[in-house]
Amino acid sequence: MGRLFLVNLEGKSYSCRHCKTSIALCDDVVSKSFQSRHGKAYLFSKVANVYAGKKEDRMMMTGMHTVVDIYCVKCGSYVGWRYEFAFEKNQKYKEGKSVLERYKVCGPDGNNYWVAAQEVEAGESDTDE
Repeated sequence: MGRLFLVNLEGKSYSCRHCKTSIALCDDVVSKSFQSRHGKAYLFSKVANVYAGKKEDRMMMTGMHTVVDIYCVKCGSYVGWRYEFAFEKNQKYKEGKSVLERYKVCGPDGNNYWVAAQEVEAGESDTDE
């Protein structure tokens, strides 16, 4: 395997829960009102130190989207997804943005977000109410 190059994020950031690699800056949070199948999730305008999986069409609560799952570049842990394409006109603002699942990342103060015992059964959601 080759050499791993990480982008150094300066400022308060969210990091991978498993290896503590910085993934996104607090200043890049677009919305904190998203939901995933495991609880809270945040929408970011940009992320770093992640790699993308395979593109797939996924039905979300706000309609059909083409997304890619994103993983920590250092340890390979799943951290969220990125919107590649939104089929609904009013959802186009999400294109190119990434969602980090809060239970998979540490907050800027190093805290972990613990999932409640009961998981959401309805599958993935991306509400932004």
